[in-house]
Amino acid sequence: MLAPEVPMSHSVAGEPPSAGRRAAPLTTAVYSAAEWDLLTSLPARVLVAAAAPGAGRPERGVLAGLAGLDAVAAGRGFDSDLVRAVVAAIYARHDGAPAPAERLTDLVDLLVACRAAVRVLHQRADPADSAAYRQWVQSVAARVCRAVPGPDGRPASPADRRFLDRLGDALGLG
Repeated sequence: MLAPEVPMSHSVAGEPPSAGRRAAPLTTAVYSAAEWDLLTSLPARVLVAAAAPGAGRPERGVLAGLAGLDAVAAGRGFDSDLVRAVVAAIYARHDGAPAPAERLTDLVDLLVACRAAVRVLHQRADPADSAAYRQWVQSVAARVCRAVPGPDGRPASPADRRFLDRLGDALGLG
């Protein structure tokens, strides 16, 4: 099976290309099928992990799941060809809905996957696309954890804040 070729570009000024025109690609990255699967499955895995109850973490309701799905869909508006391509791939699966996380894994496995994605992005992606992807994935978890915020607007539980901190570190955002 041939790996999908995914051109990545980011405008020099950080602005989206003009309507109907694409900015000239600054870099082009070709991901293997395994790398592309990692990048396209990670947002759903993060959403599932963020929504899962755990020690010190509250059980999430439908509102949290919807917040996570909304955060995934928000990637369509990012100024990153990589993020938009990942969102398009997620929504192109099956009936247009995001694929459920196929691998319900524990936090350690998720953090390992995040670090692997960071390595792939470091090797193959434009730095701006890499940063946008990592921030977008973090935003999926943050929106799930903040679906029922504490009084200061931050996640209500200290365990949620620790989860987001560990996720940010694994994504190279810490």
